[in-house]
Amino acid sequence: MPIVDRSQWLTFISRSPDAHILQTPAWGELKSGYGWTPVWVVNATLGAQILFQDLPLGFKVGYIPRGPVSLDGHVFEGPAWETFQDELDLICRKHKAVFLKIEPDGWADGDEHTLLGWRTSSHSIQPPRTILVSLEGDEQEILARMKSKTRYNIRLAGRNGVSVRRIDKIDPFYALLEFTADRAEFGIHTREYYRRAFELFHPSGECAIFLAEYQGQPLASIMVFTRGARSWYFYGASSREHRDLMAPYLVQWEAMRWAKVLGCTSYDLWGVPDEDFEVLEDQFTERSDGLWGVYRFKRGFGGQLLRSPGPWDRVYRPGLYSLYLLRNRLAGSSE
Repeated sequence: MPIVDRSQWLTFISRSPDAHILQTPAWGELKSGYGWTPVWVVNATLGAQILFQDLPLGFKVGYIPRGPVSLDGHVFEGPAWETFQDELDLICRKHKAVFLKIEPDGWADGDEHTLLGWRTSSHSIQPPRTILVSLEGDEQEILARMKSKTRYNIRLAGRNGVSVRRIDKIDPFYALLEFTADRAEFGIHTREYYRRAFELFHPSGECAIFLAEYQGQPLASIMVFTRGARSWYFYGASSREHRDLMAPYLVQWEAMRWAKVLGCTSYDLWGVPDEDFEVLEDQFTERSDGLWGVYRFKRGFGGQLLRSPGPWDRVYRPGLYSLYLLRNRLAGSSE
């Protein structure tokens, strides 16, 4: 029974409480409103949420974000993976997929390698490199692992009257997000996208919006997700007003405290430049393009720089795949 319905997938993934939140049916439902169609595949101890996106002439791209999910902790090895891979091939060919992209969950060991029959890709959909903050130990131990300037900024915000609360409305968060996007010239989703994400994950306690204010004025806001022992900071924004009050530092700290109370042992800051530690440390004071602008901020929270393996592409239609890569290169050069 390789293809399952939503309730069957939910039952399967519930047996893996620390599977990535991007593999949950709620995430598939969110993306289904924005050009993706989720298909759920289960074979014994392996399963995956595949998201299909339409291409011209009825073709598709398949994508497995932070998966597949394994119930026994072993994904890309042995007969189970070979059988599961065959099922993926059948489903992707049925959907006329040009290729299937996998961005696995977990962390690379430093040795670059490629799955047999897959191609290493230079195109990531999710940020491949992140900073993972440990929430183990008490609050003083977590703070002690941070850089001294970050600890100072967290305490400074509190002393200067910045307060943080959880909110259940998108508008204050989105207003700050629009302002930040205009200032930093980066793209954001629509207001409806964030509202829908909150509606899908908040009722189960897997999403919260934090708002930092000073005398009633919103200064910073973030949307954080949690599942099992893991938490993720996906979206955030801040005002230019009262920047000396360091509200972004306090709002992150309060989100970490919330995640810890829920039983999380890690807080994923989700996205820094895809460079080695030495390069990041050498250049972060000079660069502000792309994700460089946030690296200086995120590095202060004392986390570990990590990179996920992949991405890898399994190609079914080589000619169309080459055209797809060419289109991406041309689009990148025009930006």
